[in-house]
Amino acid sequence: MQELIAKYGGMLIGILGSGLAAVVCCVGSAKGTGIAGEAGAGVLREKPDLFSKVLILQVIPGTQGLYGFVIWFICIIQMGVMAGTAVGMSIPAGMLYAAACLPIAIGGTASALYQGRVAVSSIHLLSKQPDSMGKGVMLCVIVEFYAILSFLASFIMLISITSAVK
Repeated sequence: MQELIAKYGGMLIGILGSGLAAVVCCVGSAKGTGIAGEAGAGVLREKPDLFSKVLILQVIPGTQGLYGFVIWFICIIQMGVMAGTAVGMSIPAGMLYAAACLPIAIGGTASALYQGRVAVSSIHLLSKQPDSMGKGVMLCVIVEFYAILSFLASFIMLISITSAVK
């Protein structure tokens, strides 16, 4: 058993951490885009001409899922999972990779949920004032800023690990 843990433990911890980043960000984005889509469908029932504006507001909370996926991809590439060289990675190295994925996992998920709520409010604003699209997008972009910071934190941590592990 100790041999298996020594051989695969670090890799498994790193894969779990990176997978968590991708999955929870995608779940947050699905929830955010879902609630925005529900609000958008109600508005489009009365004002179908607002479709393109509603669609833009709905898609904005989906970016966090993309950020989580990018971090997952960078992580598994750097760990050597795709090349088959991750076997034998130390447990501390795997923990470093998993920890590097935490900022986007937490920040990306939370910001997707909150951004979805802002998108819903922006869609409601759009239904009353069709010329207020820019205001609604700007409100969503403010929340996006924190998702970007979370992404950058994970990205910088990941590129720092490469030099620390090798």
